[in-house]
Amino acid sequence: MRVVFAGTPEVALPALDAVAASRHELVGVVTRPDAPSGRGRRLVASPVAQRADELGVPVLKPTHPREPDFQAALAGLRADACPVVAYGALLPQSALDLVPHGWINLHFSVLPSWRGAAPVQHSLWAGDEVTGATTFRIVKELDAGPVFGVMTERIRPGDTAGDLLARLAEGGAGLLVQTLDGIEDGTLEAREQQAEGVSFAPKITVEDARIDWAHPAVAIDRQVRACDPAPGAWSTFGGERIKIGPVRSVDREPLPPGVLDVTKNAVLVGTSTSPVQLGDVKAFGKKQMAAADWARGVRLESGARLGD
Repeated sequence: MRVVFAGTPEVALPALDAVAASRHELVGVVTRPDAPSGRGRRLVASPVAQRADELGVPVLKPTHPREPDFQAALAGLRADACPVVAYGALLPQSALDLVPHGWINLHFSVLPSWRGAAPVQHSLWAGDEVTGATTFRIVKELDAGPVFGVMTERIRPGDTAGDLLARLAEGGAGLLVQTLDGIEDGTLEAREQQAEGVSFAPKITVEDARIDWAHPAVAIDRQVRACDPAPGAWSTFGGERIKIGPVRSVDREPLPPGVLDVTKNAVLVGTSTSPVQLGDVKAFGKKQMAAADWARGVRLESGARLGD
């Protein structure tokens, strides 16, 4: 088939590479416009756009996919299907109708669980033991289209959102190509999603990532891992925000929520259950460092409190 790939961030690259290496003809790529980046805020092409340039594939960067010029350019590519991974813009029906076999999305959950922008983060935060990836045909309703294929992935105890997403991106790339093969062969038929078990995964904001030390240690651990690498779990000390790296529950006497116990080699924080040991800390304007080094630098003493 002739295919046009749609995607934007780095997590879409394994799928783009897999489609480019498949038996299908990659005739174009759709991605988000160049965006400001770095201290100089200069415009930088998306990771998908950069890889498409390396592959020598035409790139379309519409501000919005409803634009008539974009839709005319897409129609001119005569694509049979559009595989999609984390494109980042809502597709109007007029764009969906341009492709005979539709826009085939690779979504990083087992649908209908965790429809939305942040399925991996919400799965970790909820304490799921298994997640996965799903290919489905995009329809107007959010992540509700008929399903072609599913893969599953066990969540490991120390997984961060970044760890888990990387594994799903690699495994999902193969699933996406298999889906395109099945559509071309006529051996794969999309099936409507179940009405039961629907849950939603909206984007996690910076405010969502603020740690409430009155929560149980297990909940704080999940939150920190779900927010790693972005937006990054955080708390405050001395009126300034600090990012918190991995935490580990410690089997010892409780501490009041947010209260610190500082030793030479460790910094413990109280929760509503057992204390947690801080891994890394990044204070505003500083480099990330081990919590014990941070404590020495700010001359932290036991009895101080986070979340002031």
